[in-house]
Amino acid sequence: MRILLWHGYLLGGTGSNVYTRALAREWSIAGHDVVVVCQERAPEHYDLGGATVVVPELPGGLLPVFVMDRYSGLEPKHLQDFTDTEKRAYVDANAGALHELLPADLVFTNHVLMGGPVGTAAGAPFRVKAHGSELEYSMRGRPELERWGRESLAAAEATFVGSRHIREVLEDVVGQVDRVALVPPGVDIEEFRPEERDAALAGLVEEARNDAPNPGNANERLPDDGNAGRFAEFLAGDEPTVLYFGKLIEEKGVQVLLEAMHGIDARLVVVGFGPFRARFERLAPARTLFCGPLEHRHLAHLLPLADVTVVPSIFPEAFGMVAAEAAATGSPPLVARHSGLAEVAAGLEEEYPRSLRHLASFETGDAADLAAKITELLALPCADRDALRRAARQAVERRWSWPSVARRLLDARPAG
Repeated sequence: MRILLWHGYLLGGTGSNVYTRALAREWSIAGHDVVVVCQERAPEHYDLGGATVVVPELPGGLLPVFVMDRYSGLEPKHLQDFTDTEKRAYVDANAGALHELLPADLVFTNHVLMGGPVGTAAGAPFRVKAHGSELEYSMRGRPELERWGRESLAAAEATFVGSRHIREVLEDVVGQVDRVALVPPGVDIEEFRPEERDAALAGLVEEARNDAPNPGNANERLPDDGNAGRFAEFLAGDEPTVLYFGKLIEEKGVQVLLEAMHGIDARLVVVGFGPFRARFERLAPARTLFCGPLEHRHLAHLLPLADVTVVPSIFPEAFGMVAAEAAATGSPPLVARHSGLAEVAAGLEEEYPRSLRHLASFETGDAADLAAKITELLALPCADRDALRRAARQAVERRWSWPSVARRLLDARPAG
């Protein structure tokens, strides 16, 4: 098949970016001709399995975003603040890029807005993946955008959601949607796998040595300078280790984790970038290492070193990719029990020993409950800890591997 995969953003860092590049890779490996239309200027940094990348020029460099961030060479602006003229110009530029690449057997677009309008304007049958961020951050409570999303999805062959939660949010925001299919995101179970401690630390340090220079950590999207030495020193020995990786914003609940960690006898590694990093560094307990963002090549070695990976988000999540990636390495995820994260917790609980199922999640925003669960996880006897690690890996193998997800997206028969 020839597949056009449209994504309005980059290919690294956030959930929908990782989702897009993983799909491109899996479809390409499966023998399909894949073209990714996005804003990634350095696609050579990612394994796309042979997919090619096309970067449309955006009028005025304006990029519609749901959460404000910095993009080199572009001017991010909240989607809800775009004028009608700016919205039309953005859709026309991206739809024009897709149209020039036709014919295709499948046009697959990301995000209800702007994926729906771009797919509609491209002039070919298309499918849309709703990620949730657009629904919650920009569309909810804004009738004009809600109506635009509803009208765009009506033209789609199918709308994909990653969880029952997002299926409910979608209809809560835009109203009745037909031809919806639930296909969860996936995890690369070959890349994310259990690893012995010494090998994992050596692999992490080696990957950090290969990082591009980042003097003074001036580029927040690159790993911090000197990470190799800090990792080697901070993660030496086998003392208890807690990990967070994700965006450094309050919506992700990082402040809840930092509060919970005070008084816990463990070291904490915080991975990610965002506007709240300096504030979080001030809130963190003494034995905390901030290292900037890391790529999968780092995380595949860091995650096996973590006795627990915490996903403390206080804002609704479409799924819980970071939790699934952690589980694939045998690092038991501890997630806030809400939205799509609750569905990940439920999948883990089905595999966990009955006596340990309560350790898959904690009460959202409750630092005391989180602290109690972290403490209990770190105090588990070796046999229980090993059982939990094996069960977490098994949950991912059975439910969330990328090859099965990629096939399901092509084969899905949407209901409604």
